[in-house]
Amino acid sequence: MSQTHDSRTTPFDTLLVANRGEIACRVMRTARAMGLRTVAVYSDADADARHVREADEAVRLGPAAARESYLKVEAVVEAAKRTGAGAIHPGYGFLSENGAFVEALDAAGITFVGPPASAIAAMGDKSAAKARMANAGVPLVPGYHGDDQDDALLRREADKIGYPVLLKASAGGGGKGMRVVESGENFQAALDGCRRESQAAFGDTRMLIEKYLTQPRHVEVQVFCDSHGNGVYLFERDCSVQRRHQKVLEEAPAPGMTAELRREMGEAAVRAAKEIGYVGAGTVEFLLDKDGSFYFMEMNTRLQVEHPVTEMITGQDLVEWQLRVAMGEALPLTQDELTITGHSFEARLYAEDPEQDFLPATGTLTRFAMDLEGAGLDPERVRLDSGVETGDVVSMHYDPMLAKLIVHGDDRDQALSTLNRALAALDVQGVVTNRAFLQRLATHPSFKACELDTRFIEKNEATLFAPKQYSIEEYAGAALIGLNQLARECESDSPWDRHDGFRLNAPHTIRISLCDPAHVQDDENSENVVVVEGTRASGADPWDLTIGGETLTARLQHLEGDAVAVTLNGHRRRLQARRDGNVVVMVDPRGETRLFWRRIDAIDHGHHEAESTLTAPMHGTVVALLVEAGQKVEKGMPLMVMEAMKMEHTMTAPADGHVESFHFNAGDTVGQGDVLLEFAPAE
Repeated sequence: MSQTHDSRTTPFDTLLVANRGEIACRVMRTARAMGLRTVAVYSDADADARHVREADEAVRLGPAAARESYLKVEAVVEAAKRTGAGAIHPGYGFLSENGAFVEALDAAGITFVGPPASAIAAMGDKSAAKARMANAGVPLVPGYHGDDQDDALLRREADKIGYPVLLKASAGGGGKGMRVVESGENFQAALDGCRRESQAAFGDTRMLIEKYLTQPRHVEVQVFCDSHGNGVYLFERDCSVQRRHQKVLEEAPAPGMTAELRREMGEAAVRAAKEIGYVGAGTVEFLLDKDGSFYFMEMNTRLQVEHPVTEMITGQDLVEWQLRVAMGEALPLTQDELTITGHSFEARLYAEDPEQDFLPATGTLTRFAMDLEGAGLDPERVRLDSGVETGDVVSMHYDPMLAKLIVHGDDRDQALSTLNRALAALDVQGVVTNRAFLQRLATHPSFKACELDTRFIEKNEATLFAPKQYSIEEYAGAALIGLNQLARECESDSPWDRHDGFRLNAPHTIRISLCDPAHVQDDENSENVVVVEGTRASGADPWDLTIGGETLTARLQHLEGDAVAVTLNGHRRRLQARRDGNVVVMVDPRGETRLFWRRIDAIDHGHHEAESTLTAPMHGTVVALLVEAGQKVEKGMPLMVMEAMKMEHTMTAPADGHVESFHFNAGDTVGQGDVLLEFAPAE
C-alpha cells in the first residue's frame, strides 16, 4: 500500500462531501448517524439545493459549469481546509476517480474516502487495466487496447475483431464516449462521435475496441478491501437493463446465479482488486454470456449508484464501511460472515422523456412525493434516495438523475410487485420523467421471466414503446383541461383572444385535435388524432364535448395544487393535471397519460412552422453543424449535433428539402424551444 495514505489511520470528526444531489444527501445521512459533522460544496446553480440545505456547513465552489466548480480540485481542497474537514467523500462522478485529486488531498493531510491514487490510475486507463487483469488471471473480452490511436489502425483492428464491435473511451465510464458499431461503413462516424463525447467528459480522446457480445448480461460484483490486506465480495448485481449504456433497473442478487458461479465471479473480483492494491469500496463489472462464461469489463474505483440493492440484501451500510476503512479500521465482516437475504430492485428516476429518445428534461419540480402509507407499503421495504424536493429546479448542467427507488422482498416476485406499487405511488410533477417507462419495464413479461441481456430495451422496443390506446375519457379529460386553460388565458386578455375569435359570453364551438406527442408531425398516422368539438355558452357553463360522434357533458373543477376533478356525464374523477406547453399531462393511480393538444378551428401556423423551423428539444450546447446552409438534404439526414447533460443528440431533417440558414454555431448555448435553423421543404 502506498505510504502516502498514512492519513487513512487518522480518525476524523468532519466529513466534506465533494458531490451534489442524491449521493451527497445519502453520504451525509450515514455520516450524521456516525456522529460526524457534514460539509457540502455547491455551484451557483445549486446554491439552494437539498444537499446544501441538509449539511451542517456549505461552501461555494464557483459557477454552474462543473469544470468551474465541482471539478476544481484546488477549490474543493480549500473548502476542506476552511471548514476543518479531516476527510472528503467524493460520491460518484466528478472527482471520485481522479488520481490527481487524491494526491492533492494526501499533500494537504486530508483523508480521501476511497482507494489510493495508484489504484485509480491502474483502472482509470482501460487499456492498461486489461493488461493488469490478464496478469491476475481475470477473463477478458477479445479486443484492441493499444496506445496507437491512428484512425486507420483502429478501423483495421475493428475489422479484424469482427462486427459488431464496441467503441469505448479509454478514460471513460458511465456510458460516455461509448457506441456500438454494426459495420465498417459506420465506423468513422461512430469514432468521431465517441471522441467528441470523451473529450467533453474526460479531456481524453483515446479509444479501445471490444468484441460486442450480442446477448450478454451485465453482472457486477461489489468488492471491499481494507488497509490491512483483507478483501471480500458482497455478492453481485444484475444491471443488464440499460439505455445508451447507462443502467436503468438493477437488482441483487443476479437471477439464475449458481453458488459456484457466484463464488468464481466473486473471487475473480477480489483478485482484480488486490492486483492493484485496492482499498475501500469498488465494483468489478463483468459481461456474463449465455453459456456461463464471464469476462472482465472494467472496475469502478468508487461507490456505485446501485449500491443500495447490495445494502438491502446484506443488511450492511456500505458508506459506513467506507468511512470506517478510511479511518484505518479493518473490514467489519469476513467473507464467511456475509449472507444474502431476499431480493432487491433499484429503479433510477431520470428527468428525461423516453418517448422522445430519452431527451433530458429541465424545469421546476412542482411536486415530488411518495405516499407509502396510502399505497400500503412497508417503509422498511421501500427506500427513496433523492437529491431533490418539491420546488427544486432541475437544471441543464448536471446528470438528469433525480432519485433512486429501492425496494426489498423475500424473493424476486415479491420485490418486483413492491417495486411496481412504489412506482405508482411516486408523484412527480413539473418535469418530464421516466416514471411511467420504469413501470412498463418492471411489468414487462420478459423482465418478469428473467429474460435479460444488455439489449433488453432495444429488443423489446416494439412493446415498451407501443402506441398507447387512449380511451374516450382520456381524450375528453385532456380536451377539457386544455379548453379550460384556454378560457382562463382569454379572461386575462391573452393573445389567444385577439386572434381566434373565441368569446366567453357567447355560444362558440372550438375544434381541437388530440394525439400522442410522439406523432405530432407524423402525417401518416392520422389514426392517432382525434377531433374534439367543444361548445360552451358562457364561462360558468359546462362544456359539451363531441368525440367520434359521442357527446359528453363535461365540467372541470380545480382542487388543491395541480389536482383537478373531471366530471363526464356525471362520472367524477380526481387526477393531477398540468399543461407542458401544448402537451396535457394527466396522472392518476392507473398511470400517466400525455396528449398533444392543438386547435384546428382557428388559423394555425403550427404545422407550417414545424416544417420550416427546427427547435431545440432541450437546453444544451451546439456541438457541430453537419451540413452547409443551402445544402439539399433528405428526410432523416443529420443536420446538427447538440450536447446536454453529458450526452449528444443529433437533429435530423424533418423532410426532403434544404437548410436555409442556421441560427447558432458550434459552441453556442441554446435554450429549450429556441429555433435552431430555417428549413425549406422540397416542393
